[in-house]
Amino acid sequence: MTHLLLAPVGIQNNFTNIANGLIYALTQNGHNTFLFQPIGSDAAVSLSQAENWIAAGHDDDLIENITAQFNKAAAAHDVTVIKGLEPCGERLFLANKNAQIANVLNARVILTVTAQDTAAATIQRLKLAKQAYANSPTEIAGYILNFEGSGTDAATYLQHINDQFACGNWHPQCLGVLPPQAEAQSVAEHLNHESLKHLLNTPVKPRLTPPVFRLNMLEQARAAAKRIILPEGSEPRTVEAAIICHQKGIARCVLLAKPEEVAAVVKSKCLELPADLEIIDPDTIRTNYVAPMVEFRKSKGLTAEAAAEQLKDTVVLGTMMLALDEVDGLVSGAVHTTANTIRPALQLIKTTPDAGLVSSVFFMLMPDQVLVYGDCAVNPNPTSEELAIIAIQSADSAKAFGIEPKVAMISYSTGTSGAGPDVEKVAKAVELVRTKRPDLLIDGPLQYDAASVPSVGKSKAPDSAVAGQATVFVFPDLNTGNTTYKAVQRSANVLSVGPMLQGLNKPVNDLSRGALVDDIVYTIALTAIQATQKN
Repeated sequence: MTHLLLAPVGIQNNFTNIANGLIYALTQNGHNTFLFQPIGSDAAVSLSQAENWIAAGHDDDLIENITAQFNKAAAAHDVTVIKGLEPCGERLFLANKNAQIANVLNARVILTVTAQDTAAATIQRLKLAKQAYANSPTEIAGYILNFEGSGTDAATYLQHINDQFACGNWHPQCLGVLPPQAEAQSVAEHLNHESLKHLLNTPVKPRLTPPVFRLNMLEQARAAAKRIILPEGSEPRTVEAAIICHQKGIARCVLLAKPEEVAAVVKSKCLELPADLEIIDPDTIRTNYVAPMVEFRKSKGLTAEAAAEQLKDTVVLGTMMLALDEVDGLVSGAVHTTANTIRPALQLIKTTPDAGLVSSVFFMLMPDQVLVYGDCAVNPNPTSEELAIIAIQSADSAKAFGIEPKVAMISYSTGTSGAGPDVEKVAKAVELVRTKRPDLLIDGPLQYDAASVPSVGKSKAPDSAVAGQATVFVFPDLNTGNTTYKAVQRSANVLSVGPMLQGLNKPVNDLSRGALVDDIVYTIALTAIQATQKN
């Protein structure tokens, strides 16, 4: 499946004809094509709705809505042409949307440009347009030239352009030279069909972008329809997140708290509490779980009195509800520590037979793609054997959420450039993973830049299938992992979803105590999806 975004360079009176002509040409060549218009009249999103979302600071809602409409429309076609937004003085806030949409939908860009008085002036316009895509992996596949007479014939003019481009580092391909005010059929006749065929036969590198990841995650969570217990039921961010999840159908949240405390939070934050959002007063159910907990912990000699005391902790109470399959997952940590969240799970839920330990990952929603970081929340100083388990768990989590796992084991050294126990620990972990899971792409030790930047990876590890293109980053210890994820999150204003815990029999997930409402919403969604995977 190929996506092409047609982006006008400046105002062009026949832009609609160019879009229709491209569709006509592709159809003539045997492709099942579709023309998609993101914003406008008779488009995925109306201009007024786009304005409202952008004015309210809800740009994510705009992009996710476009993505959802695009996925539905494009699913049945092998080529989709996205009609880019035309420049408009009244709506300058839409100026950067073509680049954003192309990036999100992983579409190649075809620029359309009207010939200027000189070839140099046209080249300048193309180079300026290219800058809108400079900071993203979006590929500019070429350009279509509107030739409206420039004191020479079209072939000579195009040759001047090619000659001048040959002197630089960028050599965009001309996909067609159109006569003045060409109608759709004429556009199709003047396009370079061989170049288009070559373009469509060149595969696009798969890339899961953050809006697509979020959209897929929320859709999967809705389909799962799981019941998620929130032991911090009167914590303000948690209450707001539960209301959002309820309104959007993301999960059936259960607030474990006194109803009057929840009501006080709702009033103080001017929220609207849905009548059917479930709230359970822990005092009314606590005694129901004493006997089952004693049974679960009888090998440890737990008494009824001790169980009753422990069940005063709502995290323990919620974990018991999960252990008895009364709920499908648990999310906590907005006010509790990671240890407070994990300890009851280890005692009552326990790890899967093949896990051996609990680890965690964050899904880091970078501007252009989603990366997986592990372990940034649980294991302080893992051994080589534990690092290998974390790497395997993290790779499997990435794959479960639609990310192709290419695992980089991070160190201060790349390959054999450094030596010492820390480097050797990582190198041994890599060999253990290769033995246990030969199906996984993994390499290390790799420095972060060698793992993430193509040019650095090619220089430092030229024979690596992971260097420069890693999607899963496994850090050597908690100090490194936690510091890195927070530095990236805060400095680059990146949304991090998680930590998602790995290795438990049932889904229990921890929150950062600095979690935002959106963080909690997405963690609830992750937990609902995990519950489906466990089943």
